[in-house]
Amino acid sequence: MSNIRRNKELEELLQSWITDKTGIKSAFTEMIDLMDSMEGLIYSFKSRPGISHSLRASVDNGEEKLLTLMDIIDDDPGNRWLSICFYAETITDPDEEGELIPGGLLGEDGYCFDLFENNEDTVSYLKERIRDAHAKYF
Repeated sequence: MSNIRRNKELEELLQSWITDKTGIKSAFTEMIDLMDSMEGLIYSFKSRPGISHSLRASVDNGEEKLLTLMDIIDDDPGNRWLSICFYAETITDPDEEGELIPGGLLGEDGYCFDLFENNEDTVSYLKERIRDAHAKYF
């Protein structure tokens, strides 16, 4: 099992992320802490300052398949927000909070959720989607 917290580039971003009026950093770290507690995940992280910082969590169960794509949108570093996407086939969206993106997630249908502030109910809802997606593979 890989631990995203060991990624030097991510840790540098988190340490330098000081301005966080909306609590997005805390919401992001809650979700990566959840994923770090799950078995069978591998991560990649790509930082494009001023554009986005992308975390891909994939399952490693014989075939590498995307679990979630979490982008920290960085067009305004003082007011970052999150876009969290899943393959449509791996989650449910009972409250219809996500946006269906036909063919828009690596060529497959996906659901994306935008988070502009740390809202406990929304973060809990997104964590449940992470659990849904993980359960589809294990």
